[in-house]
Amino acid sequence: MNNAHLFSAPAIDAVRESQAEWEEGALAAFLKNRPEEKDVYETESGIPLKRIYTAADVADIPAEELGFPGAYPFTRGVYPTMYRGRPWTIRQVAGFGNPEATNQRYKYMIQTGQTGLSTDFDLPTLLGLDSDDPMAFGEVGRVGVAIDTMDDIDRLFDGIDLEKISVSLTINPSAWVVYAMFVAVAEQRGCDLHKLTGTLQADPLKEYVAQKEWIYPVRPAVRLLRDLIMYSAKATPKINPVSLSGYHLSDVGGNALQEIAFTMAFTIAYCEEVTKAGMDIDDFAPRLSFFFISHQDFFEQICKFRAARRVYAKIMTERFKAQKPESMRLRVHVQTAAMSLTKVEHHNNLMRTAIQALGAVLGGCQSMHTNGLDEAFAIPTEEAMKLAIRTQQIIREEINVTSVIDPLGGSYFIERLTKDMETEIWKMLDEVEERGGAVNLVEEGWFQQKLADSAYATFKKIDSGEKISVGVNKFADEASSTADVHIHPYDDHCTQLQVDRLKIVRANRDDARIKVLMQELVEQARSEDMNLLPKTIELVKAKATLGEICTALRGVWGAYSEPMIV
Repeated sequence: MNNAHLFSAPAIDAVRESQAEWEEGALAAFLKNRPEEKDVYETESGIPLKRIYTAADVADIPAEELGFPGAYPFTRGVYPTMYRGRPWTIRQVAGFGNPEATNQRYKYMIQTGQTGLSTDFDLPTLLGLDSDDPMAFGEVGRVGVAIDTMDDIDRLFDGIDLEKISVSLTINPSAWVVYAMFVAVAEQRGCDLHKLTGTLQADPLKEYVAQKEWIYPVRPAVRLLRDLIMYSAKATPKINPVSLSGYHLSDVGGNALQEIAFTMAFTIAYCEEVTKAGMDIDDFAPRLSFFFISHQDFFEQICKFRAARRVYAKIMTERFKAQKPESMRLRVHVQTAAMSLTKVEHHNNLMRTAIQALGAVLGGCQSMHTNGLDEAFAIPTEEAMKLAIRTQQIIREEINVTSVIDPLGGSYFIERLTKDMETEIWKMLDEVEERGGAVNLVEEGWFQQKLADSAYATFKKIDSGEKISVGVNKFADEASSTADVHIHPYDDHCTQLQVDRLKIVRANRDDARIKVLMQELVEQARSEDMNLLPKTIELVKAKATLGEICTALRGVWGAYSEPMIV
């Protein structure tokens, strides 16, 4: 494709002339009697918005920057037929209490129409603690499912064919251990590992800058992800070993530009780590996946997804010299914005979520989680989850937005905003590069400071009323009450059940064998060249617990200490 632009120069000149006449005539006369509500209009991330967009605003964008669906640079979608050939996966996240409770929720959601599973884990599991650890007290099974041994993974997926349904595991610091348990259970069931599909979140750098769940210092955590990527590429080639998570960057106050730019910076760091270890980019990049938010600024979010695909494709080809189209495709799971949900007039959350979900579809997502209307209170109830699934089904089946690929493509506004966002993302990536790269800046707290500054700016807008939340700081109804909200209950017996199970496991396993294997794991951890996954799989099969494995490596690498952010 050549560098032809979308419109000819004479046509653009004519548009500019006509616009100038309109501005001096009809517009100027109208503004005298009815001025606009604001002096300045801009997106949530601060990109200025013009009153109207014309062909003149896209005159500098080469036609090949748009391209076609399924072709470089993938602006218009990662697959040639998009939703005409395969709809996005409905992947509602679930996780609470013990594995049996979450398993029942899985089966309910599958019956309701969910097409992929997604698992939230409790805080002790995320932090590498067993349920009987004193530091786990009060948190077992509270915000996700409790996992201590591979038996818990077996219970979690009881009655579910792992070869036929895609499984997402929202796990980060202890991701390699949960993956090892998942593989061990699949082998125990006689599954073909090459048929397993799914995704681990396993994104360590975003933990240090956003979600704040960590075990080890930054560089050992990145090494564990390297090991996971390299092992899974061969052992479970259809499982995505990492889902680079911009969602959480946004969730702590980052804007749309930071969400994409920082995530791409982390992507570069991970790819450099794996290629430095000797693996070709095309041998693992096809299995990299992404997790972004669909937030409130409807058009900015749509353009964000389009710009992200273009930036990623260029990074893979220009920086890492990828050859396979699969290595250049940014495949994304999207979740609607939990931080936009309110307790006040919580039924309004249905409308917020539906609009955000539509933005994700028009932006070209591959799978999606829609939030429950009661999620501002607690883990969603079954009724809230059913409505969340129905939201996606209505968008897919009733309103005919999936018949045309990238239906907003070619819009003067959409293409200009996509290009402007791409430009700003590259500026941020250049700054990261100039400052020494993502890993260094995470250790210094640079990303953390940028996100904190962005969050502060947003909260100032909320406090001043510049940023509106309907029913909260505008159109507030003093009579509104949350008394009629029925929230999902917490099982007080969950902790004791998990503790009792741990006692049984420890009483019946071969402790001498575990001791030998654990020492071998520790020795391997001291060598940068060793991959820790094979030994970890041996350990979980021998019934070593997640907490025991994570604690052993803490003795090698130490613990993370967060830099001061002002």
